[in-house]
Amino acid sequence: MAITQNYLDDVLIRMAYHSSAIEGNTITLAETVSIILEDTIIAPEKGIKLREFYEVANHKQAFDYIISTLNNDAPFSERVIKKIHELLLDRIQFDKGQYKSTQNAIVGATFETAKPHEVPNLILQWVENTIYRLEMAQNIDDAAEVLADSHIQFERIHPFSDGNGRTGRMISIFLALKYDCAPIVVKVDDRALYITLLSREDTDGLAKLFKESMAFEAERMLKFS
Repeated sequence: MAITQNYLDDVLIRMAYHSSAIEGNTITLAETVSIILEDTIIAPEKGIKLREFYEVANHKQAFDYIISTLNNDAPFSERVIKKIHELLLDRIQFDKGQYKSTQNAIVGATFETAKPHEVPNLILQWVENTIYRLEMAQNIDDAAEVLADSHIQFERIHPFSDGNGRTGRMISIFLALKYDCAPIVVKVDDRALYITLLSREDTDGLAKLFKESMAFEAERMLKFS
């Protein structure tokens, strides 16, 4: 799949905006363009918290890392997961790139997340299972189902003290690209549906949402070819 730099810039900006907005960030899409492309905000109409700025800006270094990892044909691993988290939470979280040390929970979810001592083994098993299933996938339907189920399982483990959602969504983009699929960008417009599907562990519903995004991105990719 030929991917141009213009498309990569485009998907990075949209992904950074939507993924941050899903978590409650108030920075606009126009401001995200300035942050990602120029590392600044041109004449903002409102005061912007430094944390919100970094939440958006950090997507660039995390995205650059996954593209470099893909270009080097490096394997998906626990190290990749921790590095993505470290870069996304840079200048925000003191324990960036480290697994949680205390129990956490997902707002609105009925299930319990993994206990801290369970996380390392669960992540290793999750990585192996995800790789195996993606290698067995025959088409976009299979890939969307695997990516959706893996995303739900990652969120269920909830390995980090904060930033699990952003990290999980970046991992989904990495895995989609690694296995020759268009990336997945969950839009803030679908936030309520997305959160509901995660909380209900609805693999079929999330796979449908992911497949729609992958189809949209495949079409958009052609516009930048």
